[in-house]
Amino acid sequence: MTAESTVPSPGAQRREHGFSSVSVLPAQGTAPGGRFPAHRPPPPRPASPVPLYVVDGAAAVLGALTLTGTQLRPLPVTLLLAASLLLGPPRARPPVPGVLPELPTVCGRTAVAWLALAALVAAYRPDDALSARALLAGFAVQAAASCALRAAVYARWRAVLLRRPSTALVIGPAETAQRVAAAVLRDPTCGVRPVGIVADRPDGTGGLPVLTTGEEVERAVIQNGVRAVLAVHPSARTRQGSLLHTLAEAGCEVWEVDAGSPSYARQERLAGFPCRRLEMAVARRGSAGKRTLDILVSGTLLLLAGPLLLACAVALRICDGPGVVFRQQRIGKDGRPFTLLKFRTHRPVDAHEAATRWSVANEDEMRGFCRMLRRTSFDELLQLWNVLRGDMSLVGPRPERPYFVAQFRKTYPGYAARHRMRVGVTGLAQVHGLRGDTSIEDRCRFDNAYIDNWSLWQDVCILLRTAATLVRPTGS
Repeated sequence: MTAESTVPSPGAQRREHGFSSVSVLPAQGTAPGGRFPAHRPPPPRPASPVPLYVVDGAAAVLGALTLTGTQLRPLPVTLLLAASLLLGPPRARPPVPGVLPELPTVCGRTAVAWLALAALVAAYRPDDALSARALLAGFAVQAAASCALRAAVYARWRAVLLRRPSTALVIGPAETAQRVAAAVLRDPTCGVRPVGIVADRPDGTGGLPVLTTGEEVERAVIQNGVRAVLAVHPSARTRQGSLLHTLAEAGCEVWEVDAGSPSYARQERLAGFPCRRLEMAVARRGSAGKRTLDILVSGTLLLLAGPLLLACAVALRICDGPGVVFRQQRIGKDGRPFTLLKFRTHRPVDAHEAATRWSVANEDEMRGFCRMLRRTSFDELLQLWNVLRGDMSLVGPRPERPYFVAQFRKTYPGYAARHRMRVGVTGLAQVHGLRGDTSIEDRCRFDNAYIDNWSLWQDVCILLRTAATLVRPTGS
């Protein structure tokens, strides 16, 4: 939890240096959240793990058929199938993997599944214990079937990639981007066909067209059905973070390609370049779970803390006069404003000061009770009502006032991307000590890392760490 009572340090106002690319934004008429409205849904990509689960399940059933007599019962077959699927096939990355590189992994998972089955059967049905011969036969059949079926799946995927490669945009300095694009075009087995370069200025050397405005990028995405993005310079992720997030939300896969360090170790390769996929789009699968957690926790805490909230309100009214609740406009998800609620611990001179001055209070001038509320973060308990209403979440990037949002969007790359998720009472930046007079650049980086790697368990961990911080309050 944070408060609005500090001045950004000089380090917080430092502009990040790097490749100075154009700030490419979606053109007018795009949908909220930065999606390109006319972007056609991409055709199915051969990267889904579902076919691998299917073939591994079929291989497990074939392996189970080697069991004989009383061993061949529904329960052992179900246990073997469950163990094989729970170990889970890895998701294929372009270029499509082959069977030989995966052979050790497939054999290892199969061996673990059969050993687990043997242990369970020996523990619960000793009379049907599997012999070493039965284990070896079942293992051999399942491993061979899994490899053969995977080979068929991979052959089909390669055919699809060669026939319908994913069109891509390459983002980075024009010279580097043209070099990477040319290498990818020379290797059709990548399954990727670059159609344009996004850079700050044309390089004048020919090659693919260089896109320098948001309108050109949008037109290229719509006309070419772009389904992949290659970020070929380290600064592209920071300087063009908003564009990468927008393209990811539009359905594009975002890849970070290391075009300058051949020794950089990565298992995935694209035309020989080390690469890795960036999960830029906000996870949607768990959004219902996140909202359910917000409602349950905020509702329970409001009920339990009701007497405490009433006591704080009465004490504030007695010692500081009327106007117990402080209301202030903040910017939430997708840039939408909302009214944030807090207990009033300081009275700014006027509305202009409250809206535009970062430091609205000198803590030494506060009354003792107000200072206690600020130090313990009890002044922010009213934000649980914002959470219950849906303005905020328990965990997320902290909301800021419109005046500072407008400033920070221009100063810090990736700041606008924080608003692709509902703002929170606490967040990853706060539990790492980024509260009060700390770097906005660092907060932005932690907030985007939280969104990129979001999980419900991460929310629970942040809430527990926040609770531990409240036990030993240091102020906010």
